Amino acid sequence: MNFLRRRFSSGDLQGELKDRDENINVLNFKKGPSPSAPSSPSRSTSVSGMTHPGANKPPYNKDRCKILLVVDDQHTDWSKYFVGKKIFGDWDVRVEQAEFSEINLASYSDTGTMVDIKVTRNGTRVVRSFKPDFLLIRQSVKDACEDWKNILLGFQYGGIPSINSLHSLYNFQDRPWVFAQLIRIQKKLGKENFPLVEQAYYPNHREMRYTSESNRKKIVN
Repeated sequence: MNFLRRRFSSGDLQGELKDRDENINVLNFKKGPSPSAPSSPSRSTSVSGMTHPGANKPPYNKDRCKILLVVDDQHTDWSKYFVGKKIFGDWDVRVEQAEFSEINLASYSDTGTMVDIKVTRNGTRVVRSFKPDFLLIRQSVKDACEDWKNILLGFQYGGIPSINSLHSLYNFQDRPWVFAQLIRIQKKLGKENFPLVEQAYYPNHREMRYTSESNRKKIVN
């Protein structure tokens, strides 16, 4: 660390960095607050510290940026992976991150999708509104307690491109549906070429109990 401090404080290195300005963004090593990311500590501390020196400016060009909405929990700060990155030549990436439970939206066939996310700033709950240009969904759409299919349908209705396709996310909501597709592939390719672990599906626990008892009677008889 001492070596790095000496190197980054060296005037010679500053000259080298200026010569390689096209490939290295020196601003990524500066620290300061950023209003671009949600204010929960786990999402804002690491990336929001990267701003232009001497000014409280976001690490992206407000007039030339694309908005990436990341749907994930607070344990991963996705914005730090996009600081200084460019798309379409010279467009910055502005990252907005929220969980499904923090998202509300309205989608229109002519104007796309407007998203609201609820964030906490200085202990106060506020709402951020924007139109995402593309999505990255890392949270399960459906689990044992919640089903966020209505949000997924809103994204699809608004035609928002997604890094992991919305079609695949919709199909993977239910494991029996996924396994049914695998069975179809197995029937086409053969068990030797496409082996699967044998499974059974029951629509409810009562059917499971009835079927199990019937199988036991068959074995006994």
